[in-house]
Order: sequence, then structure tokens, then C-alpha cells
Amino acid sequence: MADKNKLKQKRLDRRRTHVRKNVFGTVERPRLSVYRSSKHIYAQVIDDMTGKTLVAAASTSTQVRGELKTGANLKAAVVVGTAIAQRAKAAGIVAVAFDRGGRMYHGRVKALADAARKAGLKF
Repeated sequence: MADKNKLKQKRLDRRRTHVRKNVFGTVERPRLSVYRSSKHIYAQVIDDMTGKTLVAAASTSTQVRGELKTGANLKAAVVVGTAIAQRAKAAGIVAVAFDRGGRMYHGRVKALADAARKAGLKF
């Protein structure tokens, strides 16, 4: 079983590398990076030129989570997507490059992206 998990992680790392070759965050258009674990979802807006995280939101933080039972469902992804868009707009960021982190663009990753678009981010 350990070998199976190592192979899955290796494939995920390879997909993540292929995505990162083409997605690069600049000052005008920083990168919106999404990380999905089995229990939570995280998003951060990164300026790759300086290597700094400009804004972040996660289902682990109490301000974002609110009354959600878990951070591992579509509702949590929508809340995090809305929060990251609001924080980015407050920081003066309107356009981002979306980095799905090697994950497929469906489910929680898609829900987060759609919520961020609906809240005003362009990508």
C-alpha cells in the first residue's frame, strides 16, 4: 500500500510541475494557488517575481470557516473562494493566473474557482 501512495504522490508532483511550467505570477497578474487536502482547502495569491504571498485564505481559519462543519466539502471551497477574492480585491488585485496545483479542475477546486470569479477576480 505504501508503494501505491508513493506512486500517486509522484504522479501528482509530475502534474504539478507541468502546470507550474506554464503558470507564473507577476506583479500585475499574481498566481492564485490552490491546495486541496483530504480535510481542508487552501488558497493563496503569490507574486512569483518576489516570492511573496500577497493574500491567503483557508478552511482552517476561524474567520473563513464560520459555521461550516468541515473544510472538506464544496461549501467550504465556495467560502474560501469568496474570501480569497475579497482579500485580493482589498489588496488591489483584480486579475490572477489560476494554479490548480496538479489536481483536476472539478469538484472542490472548480467550486473555489467559480466562487472567486463570482466575487470579482478575473482569470
